[in-house]
Amino acid sequence: MPERDHLTVTVLRGGPDAPLQPQTFEVPAYDNQTVLDVVSWIQQNADPTLTYRFACRVGMCGSCAMMVNGVPRWTCRTHVSKVLDGNTMEVGPLRNLPVIKDLAADMDPFFDKWVAAEGRHHPTRSRDEAIAPIDPVAEERQAANAGIECINCSVCYSACDTVAGNPDYLGPAALQRAWTLYNDAKDADRDAILDAVSGQGGCHSCHSMGSCTAYCPNELDPLSAIAGLKRATAKRFFGGRK
Repeated sequence: MPERDHLTVTVLRGGPDAPLQPQTFEVPAYDNQTVLDVVSWIQQNADPTLTYRFACRVGMCGSCAMMVNGVPRWTCRTHVSKVLDGNTMEVGPLRNLPVIKDLAADMDPFFDKWVAAEGRHHPTRSRDEAIAPIDPVAEERQAANAGIECINCSVCYSACDTVAGNPDYLGPAALQRAWTLYNDAKDADRDAILDAVSGQGGCHSCHSMGSCTAYCPNELDPLSAIAGLKRATAKRFFGGRK
């Protein structure tokens, strides 16, 4: 057992019809304990009505993301020892998203913006044609590869102060996806992508604060992707390369 026997954990609970309210639990402390372990213990042993979301527990799905002491994190990959404030910890639902109940955030606005940013593939060939060859070392392929490990966990979206202040802003994950497709040689509609990200709430709304990159659990760089979209939209506006 670790030096401390118990943790004092405050969970922010509520939903659409009730503002978030803190509820405190005393949770047994164990070695190698994750924040998700703590939340699961509360639901299984203290209050079965606690609502939260998780799936893989190994950092592959991103569904367990929550606010931990005010910071968006994957709770399955966050060890309690790294985030304790003395002997206390606060867990809440992701910021910048509606709350379904307790720790489960409504991801619909996040994915709606992903779609609004033209985050879908525009094929250059039909399924009946041969797959187009891709040069893996091409500059544009490298730019596309830089963002493909995004699993849409919404940590960057929750970390973003621009999203907090501008509900129309598409957000870093959606814009990074747009930049990935813009650089994909197999995508046939670059203009549609630039049209989607250059309007109100698009890439030029980004204040370049960098919270998205700082907090990405996969160590991706949405800030650089957004900067790439700013350059691409500016070049097109001034008559340069599309």
